[in-house]
Amino acid sequence: MTELQSIKTRFGIIGNYPVLNRALQKAIQVAPTDISVLVMGESGVGKEFIPKIIHGESRRKHQPYIVVNCGAIPEGTIDSELFGHEKGAFTGATSTRKGYFEVADGGTIFLDEVGELPVQTQVRLLRVLESGEFMKVGSSQIQKTNVRIVAATNVNMLKAINDGRFREDLYYRLNTVQIDMPALRERKGDIHLLFRKFAIDFAEKYRMPELELTDSAVNYLENYAFPGNVRQLRNLVEQMTVVEKERTVDAKKLEEYIPFQSQLPAVIQKGGGVSPNEFHSEREIMYKILFDMRNDLNDLKSLTSELIKNRGNGDLSHQEKNLINRVFTPDNSSQNPNSLLYFENKNANSYQNSSMMSDSDENYDDVEDIEIEETKADSLSLQNNERELIVRALDKHKGRRNKAADELGISQRTLYRKIKQYNLED
Repeated sequence: MTELQSIKTRFGIIGNYPVLNRALQKAIQVAPTDISVLVMGESGVGKEFIPKIIHGESRRKHQPYIVVNCGAIPEGTIDSELFGHEKGAFTGATSTRKGYFEVADGGTIFLDEVGELPVQTQVRLLRVLESGEFMKVGSSQIQKTNVRIVAATNVNMLKAINDGRFREDLYYRLNTVQIDMPALRERKGDIHLLFRKFAIDFAEKYRMPELELTDSAVNYLENYAFPGNVRQLRNLVEQMTVVEKERTVDAKKLEEYIPFQSQLPAVIQKGGGVSPNEFHSEREIMYKILFDMRNDLNDLKSLTSELIKNRGNGDLSHQEKNLINRVFTPDNSSQNPNSLLYFENKNANSYQNSSMMSDSDENYDDVEDIEIEETKADSLSLQNNERELIVRALDKHKGRRNKAADELGISQRTLYRKIKQYNLED
């Protein structure tokens, strides 16, 4: 613990939460080795401290330490930046240039936002990791380098691999040891400490009295989601130090700068995207759920009207079937191939539509008295099929109506009505 506190003091790290201490402890443990490290974490959590600790505690600490922001270098020049180029290798290459891997020989390279590397560059990087070899752009001569690589990203690497944006073999070479930096919302008790540290720093920088928080302000910050993490908190303190005349800050004043966001699970949008800032309160999420339910009901009303208009003989699309099942059949038994109500042909679809509409009288009073007129032959055929299915279900479950209703995918109330309709009570 003494060593850990010494590291925090040396690198200016504030906080005592176990998740933070665990990340720092892993960095200290792997530092003496040459093992590759991948640092994972959201943007703004302070991932850049980990490679500094690893380099500073390693045998390479007196050798070069180079930081490369992979996302900030254009795709057309990143190979030249990393591996160098020969004179005339491309337009504008007026002289031979050394790349970072040549300059940092014997030291450490920190590849920030490594998930943004182009696929072709990933192939070159993999070769460096496996054999320590590389070639300058425009050269056929193999060069050797002895560089320790620490990479960091806020990208979901497994998803990037599945999407074909990142090589799986490179991922496992980089991820020999993974260090996860926690989000600020996961270390609530450190928020006030960080605020005070930033307040002191900016008060000294701008020669102004430092900001102080009331209890309500501390509580507000500890329950705020902080999507920008430590970087967002730092910017907030700097802004308030310069702008605010009053040095005491309460929750009301904080709300002017950062409208409250409760720490709820992120809302998953259609298509799989995540929008953590789309809803700012439980109330808004409930409104969203109710709004979606209302849309389902409106769609179902339109579908019902269309079925009535077409006299129950229309084919249903996959989306329309799903809508009916979602509203009327919670257990989706009508979609189970083992169910007696599972049909594939057009007549079965017509029967299913009619059955579902019969079941809907529990939810829609305005559909209660609607009868679909059909030709005598079709009507008789459907009734016979329906009666036979009900008899088979009752026989299978030895007269237990609740089990039979589940098998048929209808409510018990509808089953009782059908039993009476077809004189099956005996």
